[in-house]
Amino acid sequence: MIKVVIVEDDLMVAAINKQYIQKTPGLDVVATFHNGKDAWEFIKNTEVQLLILDLYMPNISGLELLQIIREAKYQIDVIMVTAANDVESLDTALHLGILDYLVKPFMYERFSKAIDKYLLKNKMIKSGIHFKQEDVDELINLRQEAFVEKQMELSKGLQDKTIYLIRGYMNERKNEFLTSEEISAHTGLSKVTVRRYMNYFIESNEVISEVDYRTGGRPSIKYKIQDKRF
Repeated sequence: MIKVVIVEDDLMVAAINKQYIQKTPGLDVVATFHNGKDAWEFIKNTEVQLLILDLYMPNISGLELLQIIREAKYQIDVIMVTAANDVESLDTALHLGILDYLVKPFMYERFSKAIDKYLLKNKMIKSGIHFKQEDVDELINLRQEAFVEKQMELSKGLQDKTIYLIRGYMNERKNEFLTSEEISAHTGLSKVTVRRYMNYFIESNEVISEVDYRTGGRPSIKYKIQDKRF
């Protein structure tokens, strides 16, 4: 099993990232930490192959932890997961040898691509065969795609915590169609906010909707997550 460590100060985001990883056979989340200091103490004493690393954390930031890992010559692949979309943070992370850089909020499919990139790299290195040009192109192009996709999502003014909140609730009731009123009551968000995020999820093919005419009054729109998502 490939040992994975998650370092994320947001408990909800950490839990969702763990769910994402558990969808991939062969990966095992051996520990989750909410600050860089505790993560480093664990890494020093435990073999870890893959690190899912947030940028902003107490004690030791993600970039500081990454710098420490590189200086210590630990061979750990790192996927950075962060709300930071500034060029300086991206440039620093790339120079420190990250495998991928995911800007919150991101969809499961984008996270899955980052994991696929890691698995592809891991397989090629372990096989001992020579790289083909298409193999290298796939690894590099996925990195470019990450930045472009996340810039587009952030331009919509979405908040990653709100996306995770709604996704978490819908995942709990993934076999049901839910109204914006139901989602609003559970999450504490306004119905207007819920509908705005539902439009985003629908555009992203994460959610399907249907109109319920059986209410006896004004038709109600209901939403349900796609089976292949989340």
